[in-house]
Amino acid sequence: MSNKKNKNLNRRSFIKNIGVGFAGTIAAAPLLKSHAKKLPEEIKDSLDGKVEVTVYVNGRKFRRNIFPQTTLAQFIRDELNLTGTKVSCNHGECGSCTVLIGSDAVYSCQMLALDADQKFITTIEGLMKNDELGEVQKAFVDKDGLQCGFCTPGQIISAYALLKKNPAPSEEEIREAMSGNLCRCGAYPKIIESVDAAAKLLKK
Repeated sequence: MSNKKNKNLNRRSFIKNIGVGFAGTIAAAPLLKSHAKKLPEEIKDSLDGKVEVTVYVNGRKFRRNIFPQTTLAQFIRDELNLTGTKVSCNHGECGSCTVLIGSDAVYSCQMLALDADQKFITTIEGLMKNDELGEVQKAFVDKDGLQCGFCTPGQIISAYALLKKNPAPSEEEIREAMSGNLCRCGAYPKIIESVDAAAKLLKK
């Protein structure tokens, strides 16, 4: 009988102690939060689970503290406010979010911003020449290589990546290089014309 009583008492004590500890944690939370406001930004960010990333975008250096799960697309759009990069499917299937890492076209929705640390990135804004459109952008406008325009930034970046590696692609090579970018409006013939026209503009 006494053993049973002791077990019950132990159980009650255990539950009581948990309750006290939990209540204490809740009571201490505002105090911890108020102290966190006084900490240096880098320490506050580490407490929030953020980490530092440094990237070079369109020729400029950016350093930000971000959550590890932040995608490159989110980083570009939300942290750098470069909203020319579009996010459509968010599954690496449509190519709307395409950017350049070095000279390679990549789906930024499928890459973590941390994986781009110390890398050189070019977005659609980076193809501008001061306030004027770059050659590939001009070609897409001149040849009507767009309809709704949502996929166009990714299309242009992929075309630019192709033409940097292959200045005079055949139609078949253009089709293959652009196959990773979907156009829901079906403007493919005009897109191919635009890439061909851009190749000629870049030769001048």
